[in-house]
Amino acid sequence: MAGASSNDDGPIVNINITPLVDVCLVLVIIFMVTAPMFSEPALKVDLPKAHTREGEEKDKVTLTLSKDGRYAVDYEKFSDMDKLEAALKLKLAESQSKLVVLRADKDADYGPLTELMARAKDAGALSMTIATEQEK
Repeated sequence: MAGASSNDDGPIVNINITPLVDVCLVLVIIFMVTAPMFSEPALKVDLPKAHTREGEEKDKVTLTLSKDGRYAVDYEKFSDMDKLEAALKLKLAESQSKLVVLRADKDADYGPLTELMARAKDAGALSMTIATEQEK
């Protein structure tokens, strides 16, 4: 066929990447907005104030004790101390540093806090630290 148009069904040699870039940017924005929500602890506690310096970010397991006696390991809440200890053993088995950070409300009773410390030691914690807020 002589005189065929140049717009026939030939191979596509270029791809429009503008929609791909738009979708990627929207995903980045969604991740930036939602990421801080995942760093919130399972239980809100009012930490005691102290003159401390910031701790190093290490591989750690966080134990939380609220003033009404509720417990949490990292982001998982527990009402039974035996289930908490089992979950703590699993977390510490995965941890290289075996560091436990105790986040106890400043109005929490000392009895459950000392029991948490004993359970953490029995579960395999090599070191423990108590989380505080810096005084200004």
